[in-house]
Amino acid sequence: MSTPGPHLAAFTASLGFPLDDFQVQGCLAVEAGQGVLVAAPTGAGKTIVGEFAVHLALATGRKAFYTTPIKALSNQKYHDLVAVHGVDKVGLLTGDSSVNGEAPVVVMTTEVLRNMVYAGSSTLRNLGFVVMDEVHYLADRFRGAVWEEVIIHLPESVQVISLSATVSNAEEFGDWLAEVRGNHAVVVSEHRPVPLWQHMLVGSSLFDLFVDETAEPREDGSTPRVSPDLVQAIRGAEQRRNDDGWVRGSTRDRGRGRDVGRDRGRGPGRGPSGGTGYAGQGHRGGPGGNGGARGSSGRDDRGFVRGGRPGGGATRAEVIAQLDRDGLLPAITFIFSRMGCEAAVGQLLSTDTRLIPQREGERIRRHVEERMGSLAEEDLGILGYFDFVEGLSRGFACHHAGMLPLFREIVEELFTAGRIRAVFATETLALGINMPARTVVLEKLVKFNGEAHVDVTPAEYTQLTGRAGRRGIDIEGHAVVQWSRGLDPIAVGGLASTRTYPLRSSFRPTYNMAVNLVAQVGRQVAREILETSFAQFQADRAVVGLATKVRRNEEALDGYAESMHCHLGDFREYAALRRAIADAEKDGAKKRSASRRAEAAISLENLKVGDVVKVPAGRRSGWAVVVQSARTGKGAPSGPGVVTEDRQFRRLTLTDVPVPVEAATRITVPKHFNPKSPKSRRDLATTMRIAVPHDPPPKAMSAKEAGLEAAQENDRIAHLRTELKAHPCHQCPEREDHARWAERWHRLKRETSGLQRKVEGRTNSVARTFDRICVVLRQLGYLDDDSAVTDRGERLRRLYTERDLLAAECLRRDVWKRLDAPGLAACVSTLVHEPRHEQADPSPRMPNDEVAAAVTEMQRLWSELDDLEGEHGLETTMAPDGGMAWMVHRWASGERLDAVLRGQDMAAGDFVRRCKQIVDLLGQIADAATDTELRRSARKAIDGVRRGVVAADRLD
Repeated sequence: MSTPGPHLAAFTASLGFPLDDFQVQGCLAVEAGQGVLVAAPTGAGKTIVGEFAVHLALATGRKAFYTTPIKALSNQKYHDLVAVHGVDKVGLLTGDSSVNGEAPVVVMTTEVLRNMVYAGSSTLRNLGFVVMDEVHYLADRFRGAVWEEVIIHLPESVQVISLSATVSNAEEFGDWLAEVRGNHAVVVSEHRPVPLWQHMLVGSSLFDLFVDETAEPREDGSTPRVSPDLVQAIRGAEQRRNDDGWVRGSTRDRGRGRDVGRDRGRGPGRGPSGGTGYAGQGHRGGPGGNGGARGSSGRDDRGFVRGGRPGGGATRAEVIAQLDRDGLLPAITFIFSRMGCEAAVGQLLSTDTRLIPQREGERIRRHVEERMGSLAEEDLGILGYFDFVEGLSRGFACHHAGMLPLFREIVEELFTAGRIRAVFATETLALGINMPARTVVLEKLVKFNGEAHVDVTPAEYTQLTGRAGRRGIDIEGHAVVQWSRGLDPIAVGGLASTRTYPLRSSFRPTYNMAVNLVAQVGRQVAREILETSFAQFQADRAVVGLATKVRRNEEALDGYAESMHCHLGDFREYAALRRAIADAEKDGAKKRSASRRAEAAISLENLKVGDVVKVPAGRRSGWAVVVQSARTGKGAPSGPGVVTEDRQFRRLTLTDVPVPVEAATRITVPKHFNPKSPKSRRDLATTMRIAVPHDPPPKAMSAKEAGLEAAQENDRIAHLRTELKAHPCHQCPEREDHARWAERWHRLKRETSGLQRKVEGRTNSVARTFDRICVVLRQLGYLDDDSAVTDRGERLRRLYTERDLLAAECLRRDVWKRLDAPGLAACVSTLVHEPRHEQADPSPRMPNDEVAAAVTEMQRLWSELDDLEGEHGLETTMAPDGGMAWMVHRWASGERLDAVLRGQDMAAGDFVRRCKQIVDLLGQIADAATDTELRRSARKAIDGVRRGVVAADRLD
């Protein structure tokens, strides 16, 4: 290892503790002028390398930007750096706020830096270092592309320090960084400085998951052995289960995991049992016994858990009390439900649980009351303030995205400072700020991903449990999985010991990205730049493997061809005849059915808006009028959209139309028809019923026609047989031997052709998407015929929303021109809002006719874009959603929060977060708009939305 230079020596001396080897390697690379990727487990201390880059920037008179994925993490890092370097040398930039933005060290969200790069901001001058914390966020489906944009477009003179969680393809990511950034080092550490012990909680008994070891990766890749005591305890629990689904608590000491808190992991200042002595009534100060005897309160005289979790087990209050007695607090309990987190706090309050001294609780209460000074007193009830502060004063709280940001910030501060002892959180906390704990508890290993209930992956398990074990405080960290019926300990062991966490690029070009790149470097160079993305890098590497397999297959095909060679004639031709006969005999009926389906699919594609058809099958059978053409591009092919006789909007599929259909008549569909409007659908259905013919539609193929088609197929098979017998190879004595080689050749050829299609699909895939985007932009006038950015394109350059092109089209068509400030805010909310539930309200409440008309026009514009994107095989833009337009209009008009949210299915935290996004987009619209009145309305709308709880965060 190289000798540290003077800057690293000075930095190390200022820390007061020695650096680990991986930290030294990373810092040496930075001091040597290299970029560096540091991949290490959560809590290992990889941010030291980023902090050294900041130190080096100040020591050498250059600037350093420290980027994070979320505002909360930016806020935390800002405070950390201010504490070290002083408030005059550190700034903060997060979307809608700016603190000392020209300081030599600036903390910011990654999107802010991306926007700076595209705008050519003067703030970038003299920039020497960019630290990209949590760089593994580039795998995020919605925001990941921003990280790649920044890495690709930063000047070559800037050293990029990328900090990542442990990923299994760090070397591949490092190779890409070296290719696009030049001189780059990769430092990988899988060692956890605080060992993590894995446990399972069965009933009220805590067992080690593995025998005498943690789940550290083994060199041979094998899985550590699961504790036989744990397996035996689970068998016993299953046997003792009665009809009510309760579990009898064990009163015997089972396994060696009974005294985990007393034997290890206890921090300074703990009591003899490792607990605080504040675990609620009935638990105070008592040293827990072994096995299930601990935590026996809450059980009946037969040993059954009262109020236990479904599937058997201790209550949340019992679990926390037991962890406290075992010295395993502070703990984060992950519950994959916001309601579950809130309920957990309620359950601890109902059992009078207290985890901290009452005097400390009163100090916390006064601190929270001071922080709440900016909130209106009448809003506190709807915000859930009273249970929130009561829980904090007793040492516990919940943490989820539906909470007010200020509430989450207070929880984070108090937990990080060790002032509260238990937090019930959703998985968003694992992706957020630095909140380490001694113990992490997982109530279950199944979560809802927005579409279905799915198992937690090894990567997610690693990320969740990575919070356990505080460096410099804990000897060990602890991960606890609560057992419930059907949970296999062997499967849990495999999950806990797997270290597969590949980083996959989510990069895809956007309209905003395209116009910014074309404006800066021209279309051809922009195309070449996009081909350097990590997404294309990974696709190209996959292509290398596929191409190698294609070459091997082609060599094998040559060998098969030689083996099936026949001296009497072309055996490949003869084999093709045999195969044609076999296919015809075996799949005749199937092929006829497929042919009919193909004809039906073509007939659906040929339907035009206004065509009236008779749907022959399915729940939607009956008359229907086409209001949207079928989409047949590569993006997301789908059938035509129709309004049915019962006034419903549906998309037809081959299930509804298994046979070809033709238009029976045509009617005029209004130009601005909105399929989401019940009134529009009702009027159109009435028009259709009047227009439909009284004669029945043409019948499907008759039995006579079907018989004729079958006879033709038989004639074709007979003709093929004649050809086969007449072929010279038919007389070959080695015919069947040749035929076996021919069949092998055919199967391998089919596989090879499929591989070749994959190669063609992945080669230059990002650039081809960019080309299709440019075609759309040229059609709409954002690029001219020479692919130069037009005035429209310049406006699009300033719009960074996911629905960027739709927002630009609304500006171009003057959709928002005559709206007042609350109306504009309501309309802009439709570009931001994404309902949490799968079923969005198809007819959301609108505040007035002006907003309703503007939203209808936005939906019409979206429909046009949707058709255009489908035509060019692009991923389609999300439709505008008016689900919070009414709420935002009332809020921007000055209504109280309780009046805005009363009766609405939206949490206060979600409302505030969306309002902040609306403020951000309104600011972009104010910059991009050419109409003076619209710019004024946008700024007024910002003031109307950014007030009260929306403006209550300390820094943003």
